[in-house]
Amino acid sequence: MARIGYARVSTIDQDLKIQHDRLRSEGCEIIRSEKVSGGSREGRTELATIIEFLRQGDELVVTRLDRLGRDTRDVLNIVHECQQRCAFVTILDPHVSTRGEMGHVIITVLGMVAQMERRFIKERQREGIERAKANRAYKGGKARIDKEKVVNMYERGARAADIARAMNCSRMHVYRLISAASNKAGDSSV
Repeated sequence: MARIGYARVSTIDQDLKIQHDRLRSEGCEIIRSEKVSGGSREGRTELATIIEFLRQGDELVVTRLDRLGRDTRDVLNIVHECQQRCAFVTILDPHVSTRGEMGHVIITVLGMVAQMERRFIKERQREGIERAKANRAYKGGKARIDKEKVVNMYERGARAADIARAMNCSRMHVYRLISAASNKAGDSSV
């Protein structure tokens, strides 16, 4: 029986160290982590790998429920998939485990709260943007990656993996930027 830790942050500039330290201190022999949104299961390959790896009696451990997911259905599906493999899910803060029936109820309620919190955050963000636009103070989100630099590196023959490493982003993000630039170039030539 293994305790397998899963750590997740939403953006590449966030740090996983606190989650890793906590999971290690809780006896997790294996810790998988990723930097991807918890809004859906899409793109969460490390989580999929853990679930696929789980064996009877194993335990998937996360520091908080929102690290597992922010959508109630996704959280419940993850718990269900773990149960199908006769494995358990444990959340450290607050301490809840699916080893007992009450744990399932608490995880369901916490999942609903996390989903509601996510909706509130998006609503507050949208309201703030609308206010800023009305006051002509909205400038949009800050560009995290220099798109021109990515395209220039690609045009000079750099591989997507090398660009991603240099720009501290995913290869998929590099491909999206290159594709958008080529589509934009195609539109201007028409």
